[in-house]
Amino acid sequence: MLQNERVTSKPTTARPSESGQPHRGSLGLGQGTALYIASVLGTGILVLPGLAAEAAGPASIVAVAAVLVLSIPLAGTFAALAARYPDAGGVASFVRRALGDTAARMAGYWFYFGVCIGAPVLAVLGGEYVVAVLGIDRSAVPLIGFAVFVPPYIANWFGVRVAGWVQFVLSGLLVTVVVGVVAVTFPAADASNFQPFLPNGWAGVGVAISLFVWAFAGWEVGTHIAGEFTNPRRTIPIATAIAVAVVGVGYLALQFVTVAVLGDRAGDGQVPLLALVETTAPGIGPVLVAIIAGIVTVGVMNAYLPAFGKLGAALGRDGDLPRFLAKGAADGEVPRRALAVTGVIILIYYGLMLANDLDLSGFILIHTSNMVAIYAAGMLAATLLLRRWSFGWWLAVVATVMTAGLLVLAWANLLVPAALALAAVAVTVVRRWRARRTATGTEEVTAPDATTTTPDRITEEQHA
Repeated sequence: MLQNERVTSKPTTARPSESGQPHRGSLGLGQGTALYIASVLGTGILVLPGLAAEAAGPASIVAVAAVLVLSIPLAGTFAALAARYPDAGGVASFVRRALGDTAARMAGYWFYFGVCIGAPVLAVLGGEYVVAVLGIDRSAVPLIGFAVFVPPYIANWFGVRVAGWVQFVLSGLLVTVVVGVVAVTFPAADASNFQPFLPNGWAGVGVAISLFVWAFAGWEVGTHIAGEFTNPRRTIPIATAIAVAVVGVGYLALQFVTVAVLGDRAGDGQVPLLALVETTAPGIGPVLVAIIAGIVTVGVMNAYLPAFGKLGAALGRDGDLPRFLAKGAADGEVPRRALAVTGVIILIYYGLMLANDLDLSGFILIHTSNMVAIYAAGMLAATLLLRRWSFGWWLAVVATVMTAGLLVLAWANLLVPAALALAAVAVTVVRRWRARRTATGTEEVTAPDATTTTPDRITEEQHA
């Protein structure tokens, strides 16, 4: 059914990559790598090392290493797809090629309306960390969260080139701070903190792995800005590989010093980075962690906003959203209309969170369940698009099995993705109904009858 729609439906506007227009991407390796790093090395560094240490003790290092290895097929598959099919639609464009328009519309809605709820969640989390470490009243969280959102939004309004340089600086600062924290705290490491190595058994390691799965999510973000790279086919795989290495080493190093320096105190409810810095440099911990929280949240927001903008424009271009949004979908263009709509959606979600007294659990589940649905659809599409038996195809097969398992684990939270999928199907049904009605009306108008004088009838009457 999905394939039939792709063949028989009215063709959509040609994609920029297929229309013969010159490629106008401007992102280089440095900017692209910075955007990839920021989309993955996010707020997890503030809390996950402590939570994982609480669940698995010293063996949490094994959990981080395991998730790093498991993330390679996912990151590699997205890199292979983005390099071969650079398009603003990202995962939705891959799904369209493999599974048809309806499935692509589902993937697009999941990201634009579902994953988008993570943007205000991120802003609120940044605000929560800042007020917690600085001792400010919690009533300041909404203002700090809004302040986190504004700078990256303004940067992206001027295009991904500006946002890319901003991200290059932010990611550089983030990596510098992480390296600095590890270097300063490493001398305080105590080998006795690694005993016992498995205090909660391998079950604890399993819990730690489930926590860090979300720390290594975000590789799909780069697919939406693939066309903004100067040379997508060469640069994207290199940027992805560098980002995987940086993120993996960063998390492994933080987990090591968290266990080695804090020991049993790693999971006592404190922000691990705060406890680490206070151990070796008392007095500056709160300010430093507040700075890190600000860099992380602004950086991640700056990485996701261009993806939302480009996807919104691509959905408008392909007729899945109003065509008014299509401007900016082509390489090198700024999708300001889609960015404006994205800003409105984020503000609506932000208002709902404020009305819910900043209880983020439900919103986080909506975000993660939509992410899992996108991953499952994207990996399935990859197995159909990539050359069979190639290295990229094998990565896609492994990633498909992994994401199918995540989909099973998330089944209880799939209500919103299911609702968005139904909306996509409803659009298909309405389109087909309108197409049939239009076709029927055209036949009724153009079909000759006994009362109609056509050129052929005039000729026959003259001969008679």
